[in-house]
Amino acid sequence: MKNYQEWYDHIAGIIKNNPLFLRLLRVFNRFMTVVMPIVYLTLLTTIYFREGFGKQVLMYVFIPASGFVILSFLRKKINAPRPYEVWEIVPLLDRDSPGQSMPSRHVFSATIISIACLHASLSVGLILLVLSALLGLVRVLGGVHYPKDVLVGYICALVWGLIFFLF
Repeated sequence: MKNYQEWYDHIAGIIKNNPLFLRLLRVFNRFMTVVMPIVYLTLLTTIYFREGFGKQVLMYVFIPASGFVILSFLRKKINAPRPYEVWEIVPLLDRDSPGQSMPSRHVFSATIISIACLHASLSVGLILLVLSALLGLVRVLGGVHYPKDVLVGYICALVWGLIFFLF
């Protein structure tokens, strides 16, 4: 992107000049990384107590876990640089490790958990899918991912998550 530096400096300036926006950005990012695993464990526990240990529980574990592993190998192979490695920007979120920016594993994880919840409860799943999309926006505004990184992570989770509805 030719004007990424300009675009990010403009967006980051707006966020930095409003301490509430900056705080919301950081709190939401942290919130999602803490709450989504709790949501997932709650889902697994609910399925276990409703169905017992069997095919359903295994499906709710295997599909997200296998997608996460495949995506991790894929992003390691691609090893795309993060925006702050390519451009002279200071990310608004704590810096992640270098490289492996695409696809976003944070967004993939939140989205695949959302789809697992969607399979179990339409209303909860839809709310979580919206929150996962917002996480993608936060990761871009925070300077740790490009828009394509989060979009690819979201789409990969949607496609992988369709397996839930095929079984």
